[in-house]
Amino acid sequence: MMNQYIKELEQEPFDPDEFVERMVRRSMQESRLTDDQFDPEMIHDIFTQAIQDLKVLQERQERKCARLEQAVQEEEKLYVAKLAEIMEQHSHCVNVFSSLDERMSRCGGRALDIGEKLGAARAPRARAAAARDLLSHLANFLSPGPVLTDLFNDPTKLNEAADVIQKLYTISQELPPDKFEVAKKKIEAKYDEIERSLIEEFVKAQNHGDVAKMKDIANIMTNFKGYSQCVDAYIETSQMNTLLGKDIFSAVLPLAKKNYTVISNVFPNPDQVMSKFVLNIFHLKLQKYIQTKLADKVDLEKYLKNLYDTYTSTQKVYTELVAANLVSDGSSTGDLRREALINGSMAGAGDGYPALEVRRLKAVLSNALHVYYNDKQHIKKHYVPPPTQSIFQELRRDLQAVIGTRANINIAQIENYGGETFLSEQLVQKMLNDSKTSFMRCKTLCTANELQPTTISLLDTLIQYLLIEHVDYALDLGLQSIPIAENKSPPQIYFFDIVNQANKIVKMFAEHFQESVLPCLSKQGECIQRKNAVMEQFESKLDAGLERAISAIVGWVKLHLQTEQRKTDFKPEGDIDTLASPACLTVVSYLNTVLDKLHTQLSDENLSAVSLELAVRLHRVIYDHLQNFQFNSAGAMIAICDVKEYRSAVCGRGAREAPPPAAALFDTLHALCNLLLVKPENLHQVCEGETLAELDRSILHNFIQLRSDYKTHKLSSFLKGLA
Repeated sequence: MMNQYIKELEQEPFDPDEFVERMVRRSMQESRLTDDQFDPEMIHDIFTQAIQDLKVLQERQERKCARLEQAVQEEEKLYVAKLAEIMEQHSHCVNVFSSLDERMSRCGGRALDIGEKLGAARAPRARAAAARDLLSHLANFLSPGPVLTDLFNDPTKLNEAADVIQKLYTISQELPPDKFEVAKKKIEAKYDEIERSLIEEFVKAQNHGDVAKMKDIANIMTNFKGYSQCVDAYIETSQMNTLLGKDIFSAVLPLAKKNYTVISNVFPNPDQVMSKFVLNIFHLKLQKYIQTKLADKVDLEKYLKNLYDTYTSTQKVYTELVAANLVSDGSSTGDLRREALINGSMAGAGDGYPALEVRRLKAVLSNALHVYYNDKQHIKKHYVPPPTQSIFQELRRDLQAVIGTRANINIAQIENYGGETFLSEQLVQKMLNDSKTSFMRCKTLCTANELQPTTISLLDTLIQYLLIEHVDYALDLGLQSIPIAENKSPPQIYFFDIVNQANKIVKMFAEHFQESVLPCLSKQGECIQRKNAVMEQFESKLDAGLERAISAIVGWVKLHLQTEQRKTDFKPEGDIDTLASPACLTVVSYLNTVLDKLHTQLSDENLSAVSLELAVRLHRVIYDHLQNFQFNSAGAMIAICDVKEYRSAVCGRGAREAPPPAAALFDTLHALCNLLLVKPENLHQVCEGETLAELDRSILHNFIQLRSDYKTHKLSSFLKGLA
């Protein structure tokens, strides 16, 4: 049991309650007599024995702990003694190290002093030896005949020979020319020979990719006057058989990156060498490519496109080199370097560009107009600038039209071209795209002094061909095609289509002016004035055309009512259906057609102004027209129906409703027509109604006098109270 108790007590975690429970379960099993009875005395004996066993176990553990504590104390004494011994040894070592360090410092100082003295004694001897060797080599050059020294004839000793000849060359420059002329020439010849040999060896090493040898030769060549030739040889060799494709611009950056790595490892001044490398690309490779690409100037469009593409590609190459830190772009000299590289590569290819761009735009726009009018099978009439147009031409047209109407002869020869407006948004978009290309190239290729005048010239060209020769020409044709005011047949008004298209084109031009023209200008006032002058001219012609169109519509309505409205329409005999008169229905049908087109082609302020003006004039015509007839009761009903039809056609409803006071005018006219219908005794009440109360009494009198029963019923007596 003792071993069992030890196992249970050493379990982790130990729970005393659980331990007691297990003892209870074991004792219950041992003392059970039957299924439901157990022996309590046996349980008591079991627990008593267990308590004694645990006490014995406790005593054993206490004795064991005492032995362990005694062992630990003995080990601790041994550890303290050992540690004291180690500390004593460490102190001794420190003292020994300090002594050795002091002795080493004294020895080092003495060795350094001895070295300096030895160096000081050796330097003069080395210089003397070097001077002796130089004098020996100089003696060989002073002696007559060729120099046969092995040093200068052994290719394997080229670097050593270069060092000697460079020093001899420097010394020879100080020698008097009279006595040492021959020796100086020999030294110079050998100097040039070794210099050439070094460059040749450098090129060979470059071809074999021997960077270490290239670096050694480059370091030697820095003391030679032909060092720049070495750099040129490297650049020429590295750029040989490169940049030969159709698009060499994309190959510049990889080539520069590849060579920058070599240049950084070979040359002591890599930045200067890289600058020369890039300069050679721009001023030789790119220049030759650009000159070849721009050699053909016969096709002006192609030439200008190639000029722009090559210039922008060159700019892109420079930007890529700067971004890769292959070319410095300092704030003070960066712009100058950029201009030098780019302009050098272009080699004057952009000289005379402004005139070519203006000439190209004139040709393109002129050809676009020519093709457009040929497709329309229209022979363009000679254009007369607006300032020189005489008002007598307009007067003659009006006189011819009036005479032709009266005599029933077409003297004025008004041509409407079958409704053709001679305006094309597709043509205008093409012309704007062409001019956009010109302005974009102008902004890129022109110098600061050329940009302003060139932009103005391009804008003048665009205004001339697009606005004057296309839009203004179409407006003139549209004005001439508007029928005269007194035309017997219903006038076909195509000018509304012209107004619609002209407004769209003007909006397109305004957007183009804002996006493409203004960014090119440093002073914008002059160009804005030119544009505004043309816009004012268009506005004037559009206003004149709309005025003519309204006059033609109103004139035909007036003439048709005068000729087609019969007196019996408003003074019928017998019972008839109360319907609008035939003359009215014809007019209303025409007006519906006109107003449909009006609302389709016009918008915003133009629509409101024209709708109101047309309504006011038609109201006046109808009002005056009714003054020419006598009305009985049935005729008054027909007149009221006519006015309703006129109001419905002219004023419209909802989105097509004419602006105020159009509806009010026709409502008043409708109320006046009621005076033709009401009983005589109710006239006074109607006249005092809300609609007619504010009208002049003479208007009411005039309308009442149109009643057929005015005299028979002696209505004048009823009107005395209205005075």
